[in-house]
Amino acid sequence: MPPVLTFPPPSPGPARLVVLVSGSGTNLQALIDACADPAYGAVIAAVGADRDSIAGLERAERAAIPTFVLRVRDFADRAAWDAALTSATEAYAPDLVVTAGFMKILGKEFMARFEGRIVNTHPALLPSFPGAHGVHDALAYGVKVTGCTVHLVDTGVDTGPIVAQAAVEVSEDDHADGGEALHERIKTVERHLLVDVVGRLAREGHRIEGRKVRIPA
Repeated sequence: MPPVLTFPPPSPGPARLVVLVSGSGTNLQALIDACADPAYGAVIAAVGADRDSIAGLERAERAAIPTFVLRVRDFADRAAWDAALTSATEAYAPDLVVTAGFMKILGKEFMARFEGRIVNTHPALLPSFPGAHGVHDALAYGVKVTGCTVHLVDTGVDTGPIVAQAAVEVSEDDHADGGEALHERIKTVERHLLVDVVGRLAREGHRIEGRKVRIPA
């Protein structure tokens, strides 16, 4: 049997988050807004990025949140980048790490350090349509319902244990624009789901039993 991993909520709270971004940071903004309420149970300790001059960093700076940038090309190899990312993230003592549109695969050192505490979103109902083109792939397959998934990150690509999912219906009109309108509808649902899940994990903690993630009621 796989080991049971238990992650109690921090005491005293609130839970500390490090959010990793690569682009516009709309999920980050949703978390910033949620964390403004003390009852949410979490604060964003830092925002990290793999590139400069992105809107996600600007959102963090406007909210007076510390930031750090680690570009892969500035390191000898991916292992060195992963070690630096691990060290930079660890410096903020996070209870949870949230990859909010972070477009890099996390390496072995990062995964070993934060196993079971890395939260990601995906714009499809996993395990269907993993990878970078989930919306397009679902539309091309002809599904009538797709959606979004919040899951814990493991060493695979969108293969970690699922925490929560929400469905989004596909209309015939979604094929006309290549899925752009569908993707926007999914993003709206995704932001709400991510905020809900991160808040629950922060306030209640969680257990991982094989592929099941259990949050105390």
